[in-house]
Amino acid sequence: MKFRQLGSSDLNVSVISLGSWLTYGVGVEADSATACVNRAFELGINFIDTANVYGRGAAESFLGEALAGRKRDSYVLATKVFGQMSDTDQGLSAVQIAKQMDASLVRLKTDYVDLYQCHRYDPNTPLEETMEALTKVVKAGKARYIGFSEWSPQNIQDALALSGSGTGVEKFVSSQPQYSLLYRRPEAKVIPISAANGISQIVWSPLAQGVLTGKYLPGVKPLADSRASSDSMSGAIQRWMEEPVLEAVQKLKPLAEQAGCTLGQFALAWVLREPNVASAIVGASKPAQLDENAAAADLVIDPALFAKAEAIVADVPRA
Repeated sequence: MKFRQLGSSDLNVSVISLGSWLTYGVGVEADSATACVNRAFELGINFIDTANVYGRGAAESFLGEALAGRKRDSYVLATKVFGQMSDTDQGLSAVQIAKQMDASLVRLKTDYVDLYQCHRYDPNTPLEETMEALTKVVKAGKARYIGFSEWSPQNIQDALALSGSGTGVEKFVSSQPQYSLLYRRPEAKVIPISAANGISQIVWSPLAQGVLTGKYLPGVKPLADSRASSDSMSGAIQRWMEEPVLEAVQKLKPLAEQAGCTLGQFALAWVLREPNVASAIVGASKPAQLDENAAAADLVIDPALFAKAEAIVADVPRA
């Protein structure tokens, strides 16, 4: 496993990290999920990402049990706040950040998280209030660093202006955008702004919900045990299950063969070619999936093959 520094923090995270969206505590049986967590550690993965809203606390509760007994400094733990936890609990107000931070720590069975992220931007709360509340969380020792997910370039610039204003507001060290061969929007503005300001990317859906593994074939019904067939996990993948997308992905397979790896490994290596990406978050329902994904960390692939891949998917319709 290889490691990269997370923005301007002192955290070094594995370039492949373990996520828990749609899987742990929700769509994957506990025994299988625990096996995946254990295998992640065996592979050198030290970065685990979750959120309070995943299963409305279920993912955090699972991880609290699965990580119990491990030395707290042996892994980097990240969670998020913003999502709806009840009819009255949602957003990034000072009250919500304080309340949800404490609730996450209870579920995760830990005194602190290494990274506390704003899951989305909250237009209903003044940014100053949000940043001050996050700063209090850090000063209280409940989180070491802060980050955001899916904020607009203007949102990011506004937050950076606050943290650089001399008011003592904490600065973001991470951004968590969707980013893959099929979704490159962060390259236009988010990555350049981040790179210039000590913020790293933690990429979600680098395999486009598994579509970039090439296992979903055009005109063929997905296997019963796949994410695309799961009642609890299939919603997010539908945008990538259109025939033109699946046809383009199949055309990538010969490039992966030339590189001497699987298509999934090729897609992960493509994401990691970007220096501003600190880690690519992968989900797994089976330990073997982690074995394959972790191997992407060591790949060195000819940039010309990446360029050909980009050309193949350039005209794929984006949902």
